[in-house]
Amino acid sequence: MADPADADPEGTEPDAAESTEADPTSEEPTEATGAGARRRKWRRALTEVGVMLVAAALLAFLVRTFVFQPFWIPSASMTPTLGVYDRILVQKAFFSWHDVHEGDIVVFSQPPLDHCPGPPGDLVKRVIALPGQTIYSSGNTIYIDGRPLAEPYLPSYDPLGLQIPRASRQHPYRVPPGEFYVMGDNRADSCDSRFWGPITGSSIVGKVVLTFWHDGHPDFHSF
Repeated sequence: MADPADADPEGTEPDAAESTEADPTSEEPTEATGAGARRRKWRRALTEVGVMLVAAALLAFLVRTFVFQPFWIPSASMTPTLGVYDRILVQKAFFSWHDVHEGDIVVFSQPPLDHCPGPPGDLVKRVIALPGQTIYSSGNTIYIDGRPLAEPYLPSYDPLGLQIPRASRQHPYRVPPGEFYVMGDNRADSCDSRFWGPITGSSIVGKVVLTFWHDGHPDFHSF
């Protein structure tokens, strides 16, 4: 007959052994769970970064399309105000051609009658006369509604070059409704309304509000 006192230790030892051997095994799921959590955390972080990059690209597209757009200057027609390769910022939002004033610098679509040499695309010029105003030139002076046009943005000597065509003191040219007479600041070297007539208000892309690169270096100047 077995001694009942011997049965307990023999029955207990396997239980204790099983309990002791189970500890290392119980740690393995914990490590696996930690690694999985770390992977999920990295995936979340990468997803957030991706979403932020897409949102930033979309915002940049919307800003460029509807609010502000940068342009660069390909010719010398607007010197000294804007030099070749200068960078400008053009306001497109909260702006219409009804807000254009005399002296504003605007970017507009290439006029249909523009056959001047140069790269095709949008142009940048200064507004000289508004719809309904009269314009003519004499010597190097431009007259708007019979009065000399004050142009503090030009150098002291800026030859006009080609005179305002089909316009004189006795018979000035009247700008049609909804159109603008534009010219480059470098009058003697500018293909402008003297060559292809006034531009329509609907062709105006926006108004130049800032230069952020001038004469080959960063230079911020607002208009």
